[in-house]
Amino acid sequence: VQLAESGGGSVQTGGSLRLSCVASGYTASDSCMAWFRQGAGKEREWVAFIQGDGKIIYVDSVKGRFTASTDRSENSAYLQMNTLKPEDTATYYCAALTWSWVCPPDRTRYSIWGQGSQVTVSS
Repeated sequence: VQLAESGGGSVQTGGSLRLSCVASGYTASDSCMAWFRQGAGKEREWVAFIQGDGKIIYVDSVKGRFTASTDRSENSAYLQMNTLKPEDTATYYCAALTWSWVCPPDRTRYSIWGQGSQVTVSS
């Protein structure tokens, strides 16, 4: 089972970016897929959960600005990030739980991670 990320980059405040995460070795849409991020000197924090029942949950700081989704035909997950702020600057990771459709907030529960995508937002 692997997760391959793409996207990310550098934008100015208010800009948009889209992250992609392609899963291989299992059917991503049937179980939990999550997006985390880690800023410099900070703990890795969850950003969005895409649960196996289709429910999507966002951390308060990105509600209304970020949209997480999956595409069954591509076996992929996406994170559309709009109205980006400097505090969104971080390395973003997709993560998966192949055995659960519920996404726990504890990052140590996740054993499958993408390689990370750098997102830099300048003011």
